[in-house]
Amino acid sequence: MNLAQRRVSSSIPQVFGFGRSFNSSLDSSSVAHGIHVFQCPDAVGIVAKLSDCIASRGGNILGADVFVPHNKNVFYSRSEFIFDPVRWARVQMDEDFLRISKMFDATRSVVRVPKLDPKFKIAVIASKQEHCLIDLLHSWQDGRLPVDITRVISNHDRGPDTHVVRFLERNGIPYHYLRTTKENKREEEILDLVQNTDFLVLARYMQILSGKFLQSYGKDIINIHHGLLPSFKGGYPSKQAFDAGVKLIGATSHFVTEELDAGPIIEQMVERVSHRDNIQSFVQKSESLEKQCLAKAIKSYCELRVLPYEENKTVVF
Repeated sequence: MNLAQRRVSSSIPQVFGFGRSFNSSLDSSSVAHGIHVFQCPDAVGIVAKLSDCIASRGGNILGADVFVPHNKNVFYSRSEFIFDPVRWARVQMDEDFLRISKMFDATRSVVRVPKLDPKFKIAVIASKQEHCLIDLLHSWQDGRLPVDITRVISNHDRGPDTHVVRFLERNGIPYHYLRTTKENKREEEILDLVQNTDFLVLARYMQILSGKFLQSYGKDIINIHHGLLPSFKGGYPSKQAFDAGVKLIGATSHFVTEELDAGPIIEQMVERVSHRDNIQSFVQKSESLEKQCLAKAIKSYCELRVLPYEENKTVVF
């Protein structure tokens, strides 16, 4: 059965609980919003079981996405729903979805209730360039990123009177300067600092993390790079692309793997440039793309929209 045949449709409320019977039982003042993602071998009845699980507890599905790749025995889904926490306790919810997970031998079953669950704890690692770091800090301050920034780590020494350090001090976020050399990347110290985080963000960190570091940390790391099209590697990529007269620039956010800039892609953005751009406007457009792309990737990750697919791909709902 192909993807088109498996697409979830709001025209079947008797299956997904879009009917008024569930809405009428929920008090808007006490309602909570939940997200559930599921990955398992494809089988008959998965959607029905997931829907019945939510509906049987008085919940109401707001939207559901399903992906079944052609000729692949794997099923992906992401559901958003509302529910009454008094009628459906958070612990009971975990137990209910766990039961379905065992039923279908799922490789991934994650449920999140943003109103009740702690925010994701992250550390941001940066170098000298600050555009992505500053954008993340302001987005966090404005509540646009659903994370808690526990600390900022950098191999660039920022003085006490700099904008970034003053911002961090006002908001109680520690700043750690770790000078790196070719012989010492300070990875053991970084690992000590990030032990209690849920994932890491590299905001233009200009150092390569070793395979040993990735294995020791054991959690996801999200990176951003200029991703100029066509690709220009090495120093001053924007200058290289500008001199080559490219007409399209881009940014790519991806997971970090041992292979440099080759991890599964989460988000990509592009913008046109022309002969009217000078080097300043060219760099400005490139940095703007990087900020937007990284922020969107983090938001998608926190909203459980990103799932691993095959060896080096992602499903992004």
